[in-house]
Formats: sequence, C-alpha cells, structure tokens
Amino acid sequence: MKIPPRSTRKLTLAASMIAAALGGLMAMAPPAQAAGKTLYLFNWQDYIGKGLIKKYEAHCGCKVVQTYYDSNSALAAKLKAGGDSQFDVVVPSSYYVPQLIHEGLIAKLNKAEIPNFRNLAAQFKNPTYDPHDDYSMPYQWGTTGIGYLKTKIASLPESWAVLFDPKLNPDYPFALMGGSGRDTMGAACAYLGYGFTCNKKSQWIKAAKLIEKTEKRKNFTGFVDGDPAMGQIKKGTIAIGMTFNGDVAECYDDKSCLNSGYLLPKQGTEIWVDTMAIPKHAPDPKLGYDFINFILSAKAGAELSNFNLYGSPNAAAGPMLSKELKTPLIKPTSAQMKYLHFLPPLAGTKLQTFNAIWTAVRQH
Repeated sequence: MKIPPRSTRKLTLAASMIAAALGGLMAMAPPAQAAGKTLYLFNWQDYIGKGLIKKYEAHCGCKVVQTYYDSNSALAAKLKAGGDSQFDVVVPSSYYVPQLIHEGLIAKLNKAEIPNFRNLAAQFKNPTYDPHDDYSMPYQWGTTGIGYLKTKIASLPESWAVLFDPKLNPDYPFALMGGSGRDTMGAACAYLGYGFTCNKKSQWIKAAKLIEKTEKRKNFTGFVDGDPAMGQIKKGTIAIGMTFNGDVAECYDDKSCLNSGYLLPKQGTEIWVDTMAIPKHAPDPKLGYDFINFILSAKAGAELSNFNLYGSPNAAAGPMLSKELKTPLIKPTSAQMKYLHFLPPLAGTKLQTFNAIWTAVRQH
C-alpha cells in the first residue's frame, strides 16, 4: 500500500488527529448531490490514482467524489450512522465483508450488471468470505507477513517463532500488528499449532495469553500497523515486524528500504482481498455497478495495481502489469500459496467474543 501521503491502511499523525476529530473518518461527509451524475466513493486514502479517476469520469460522464476512512470499523460505523444511503461504492477488506452482510449494510449484487466479472482469476471467485460473490467484488489483494532488517539479521526461518519465541529472538526489537487483532491473533494461533484460521474461543484465549506474555519481553516495542512497521524497520527502530507485502514493495520501489526483507511463515498466514461493495441504500446503485465493472476491465485493473503495487485479482489485466507485480513478493509461488488463508468470517456473538478477548490483550 502507499507510503504517506499516498497511504491506504495506515495512519500518519495528522490523519490520526483528523480521524479522532471526525469519529474515525479522514474526510468530511459527502456534499449534497450536485447537478448531473455523481459517484460517491468511500475508500481507503489514495487507493486509486487520480489518472484512473479521470478516466472513469470521462467514461461515465459523471463526477467522482471520494471520502476516506482509515479502518474497516470506521467504515462500518459510518454506514450504520446513515452512510449506507450516502455512498455508491465502498471498499471493505475481505474479513469484514461477512460482518457488513450480517448487519445488512451492503446490497446483494446482480452480477448481470457486472459483465467484467468474467475477467477475475478463478482463485478470487466464490471466496469463503463471500460465497458465490453475492455481495462483493475483488479490488486488490495481498499478503500479511514479516518484514525484517537485513543489516541486523542476515536471514530468518519462515516461522512466526521469530516473533513469539524469546530464545530465537532475545534481543532484536520487534513489533506486532495492532488494528482489529485478526492478523496478530492468527499469527499466535499458527505458532501454537492451531492454524492461522483458528476460530474457537479456547484457541483465542491461548493465543491471547501468548501475546500478553510477548508484550512483557524487553525487546517488544508495541503494536503498529503495516506501513508504520516498515517505516520503523527502515529507520532501524525495530528489526522485525508484521507488515503487508505491498508496503515492502512500495519502499523497494522508491529505494528507501533496500536493507529489508519479507517472509511468509510456513505455519500459515493471511491472503487478504480488499473488495468493492454497494451500500444497502446507495443513492445511485446503477452508477455503483458501472464503477465496479469499469475497475474489473483489463486496462483499469492493470492501472490500479500498477499504481498501488498490490496484486490484481483480474486475470485479464495480467499482460499489462508491471514487472514488479510479477515477483514472489507480490505474486507468491505455488508453494507459498498453499499456506496462505483467508481469515474466517466472524459476525454476531462470535465477533463480540473475539473483540472482547482482543480488547483485553491491548489493555493488558
């Protein structure tokens, strides 16, 4: 994902202050409907290039108004507060789609309105988080792994042990991922042998105890999210941290972190998809469908990924992707794909249970 100011999932200090002031949002609510057609897009910060927006505006003869959020929970909060009637397209992460479905915040899709659905690679159709692609369409995809400073650590085993085993890492400063907790709890579960997709309260409790124990280690620096972790690795503040592959690709691209490496633990880790969905009471669902179909075209799909430096779920876009997007960092090997998993759906009381356990971990 994009480094500041072109950032998606992560927060700079300024963005954090704005988010706090606006209840987790990083922009004002969309203005009243202007004359003519307007697509209201609720998206992560700078997750689509201005050039592609202009091309879509020329395609649809409309105006695009973007509003930004910094977390899936901020997205859900806005939709529940009436935003489901203010936006035509939203971009939730795959693990959050089941919750939005459960709460009735996004509409069931009519795939007849999305003929470019045929362009999707088979592995991104009928996903576990949204069976039959009923409510969402893939936008970008990537992996969650471990970034590390090669000038301090020549090599590391492909294991979550580099974070959770004090014997393997007694001294190097390291961080865990904050946010929703799904990634860090999954990593702890995988290390304990329950698998990254652990889905039982008893397993979460044991994972939480491991994380709480980890927090007490002298070289644990705290919880951070994807790009901030890479920023700390670049500066040498930490030597190891959980991050997203696109954040590593971003700093490789601008040559600011050529001293860092990235690995995918063999015990299992996350393959995630950011998706496109239409809110339940979208002001112009027809325009929402048109935008989704446009993004799923071969040219737009390639331009989107070439801008973001994340994987494209669009098979038709493949020939137009930059060479950086064809390396194992962005496109894992077939062997690596075997231990990549979507986070299991959580909603209702099960989600409440998980959130309570994770909140207790963060307050420990």
